[in-house]
Amino acid sequence: MKLGTMELLVILVIVLLLFGPTQLPKLAKMFGKAKKRFDQSSEENTGEDLSV
Repeated sequence: MKLGTMELLVILVIVLLLFGPTQLPKLAKMFGKAKKRFDQSSEENTGEDLSV
């Protein structure tokens, strides 16, 4: 499922209304760190064999 421009704008407006403009930088930083950790852990797990 792909999100279009209008959907992203609606989501951004809702987030802005919920958290306010002062909280957005903190929220973006938190999501950036979480994405970085997720990417690092997924790179580490690509070499592992999941079969038992």
